Amino acid sequence: MNPVVHFEMPYESRERIAKFYESAFGWQMQMFGGEMGDYVLATTAVADAKPGTPTGAINGGFYPKKPDWPAHYPSVVIGVGDIRESMKKVTQAGGRVLGEPMEIPGIGQYVSFLDTEGNQNSMLQPDLRMQTPS
Repeated sequence: MNPVVHFEMPYESRERIAKFYESAFGWQMQMFGGEMGDYVLATTAVADAKPGTPTGAINGGFYPKKPDWPAHYPSVVIGVGDIRESMKKVTQAGGRVLGEPMEIPGIGQYVSFLDTEGNQNSMLQPDLRMQTPS
């Protein structure tokens, strides 16, 4: 079974979105620069398990809305062991993979897809080299 490991939502104002979730829910927000797509990382819970082990808590992030992107909706990111194999399974199940996997430095391989109902979500194959054994 592949768990939900992350969520994403679009923003128009990163300062406003960060302030809202910090104030309303106490989330810790980390703002990245242009080299990381102006992404805002949201920590919703502190992990207490070994790296790569689901903890029952899901962290997430926010990305800037862009006029040339087809959709701006909240989505979930599903952790997979083999992104290429999972892309095949999505297609075989009637979904559509949106492009090729991209490398997120220090995180892993990431690609978005549409399910059979048109919902856009994503898959992430974690970079196991970045996880330290304990």
